[in-house]
Amino acid sequence: MSKAFTREADSAPEDEEEVGLPSLPPGTKNYLTPGGFARLRNELTSLVEKERPEVVSIVSWAAGNGDRSENGDYIYGKKRLREIDRRIRYLVKRLDLAEVVDPEARGNDEHADQVFFGATVTLCAAQGKPRIVAIVGLDEIDAGKGYISWVSPMARALLRAREGDLVTLRTPGGVEEVEILEVKYQHLDTGR
Repeated sequence: MSKAFTREADSAPEDEEEVGLPSLPPGTKNYLTPGGFARLRNELTSLVEKERPEVVSIVSWAAGNGDRSENGDYIYGKKRLREIDRRIRYLVKRLDLAEVVDPEARGNDEHADQVFFGATVTLCAAQGKPRIVAIVGLDEIDAGKGYISWVSPMARALLRAREGDLVTLRTPGGVEEVEILEVKYQHLDTGR
């Protein structure tokens, strides 16, 4: 039979990376701040203990109403259950690989002026105003708050640099030199 007649395209992707969720570099841990870890754990708990049982109840009720082919509650409920189960699998994988790193613990370190995971960095381009970014885990990214992933090109350029260093960033707009004005290690509000 020709592939044109198979329903492979209609099946839901099982691999989270196919769904557009951020993937970890091979062989690495999922570095998270304590707030990010708590947020993922709370989301998992909510899905398992509250949302999934509610949807299962609706699907069960809808299945008892007869013809399932035209039953919107049943069809939507089954789709939502697949989405919830996919998210649960994703969260379990991410939490299993989690390595919680508390930025405040590094604040008293002898390398407190050097950029590592969890650092809040104030930097300034030659012609621009100061900008603040915090280096966080993949599941904690928030551009509005200036939270960038530790695997992003900007974070990779900043890692291991110290206060006062000039760092070269390669951006879509070209090459940019920035100076690191300050490095702090503080509590980050990565909950949403």
